[in-house]
Amino acid sequence: MAAGLTIGRAAREAGVGVETIRFYERQRLVAQPPKPQGTGVRLYPTDTVERIRFIKKAQELGFSLREIQELLALRSDPAAGCADVRDRATAKLEDVRRKIQHLQNISGMLEQLIAACLGSGGLQACAIMDALSRHDADDMACCSASGRGSDASLKDVAFRIENLPCGDCASAIKEVLEKEPGVKAVSFDKGETRILYDLRTIDKERLAAAIESSGFRIAGHQ
Repeated sequence: MAAGLTIGRAAREAGVGVETIRFYERQRLVAQPPKPQGTGVRLYPTDTVERIRFIKKAQELGFSLREIQELLALRSDPAAGCADVRDRATAKLEDVRRKIQHLQNISGMLEQLIAACLGSGGLQACAIMDALSRHDADDMACCSASGRGSDASLKDVAFRIENLPCGDCASAIKEVLEKEPGVKAVSFDKGETRILYDLRTIDKERLAAAIESSGFRIAGHQ
């Protein structure tokens, strides 16, 4: 009998499932052995195990299946050198760093939205839902721009409004505030108005003035 491994044994030795090998075959990362004539099972060369381990390790490092195909092609290319692999690893590192920066920007934006949300009241008072509904391309660019300085430009402030008896009154204040440049989200709870804003565009005094221009008074504000 020819030397080789059944798919089950190859999977066990490589530390993967049988379906993983089938998937790699469909992606042309692993060659499927020819079916023997008559009876018998397909037998995989012993170096298939090492090839599967290589693929799995490359996936863990973030390489896509297309990139792994390129790496495998380099392994079988006698003209390829270490510099070819290093270039691909460097490009992957840059890609990973971009993704990390993007995730950090998302983290900063979520922190700002959570800070602006009172965590009580109905959905109409939720600053997070309001911000998600109002975000346009410029808002997203502001919130996701790279660097700490961009995240730090978003601030939130709370004003306690005197005699805020009804939802219509809150809606009137919200309508006035949303016309102000730099206002990202407005929420209300128990007579308090919380505003998420970009301090590069507007300041707290202007926000307070906008509220009072709608006929309401901020407690303690001169």
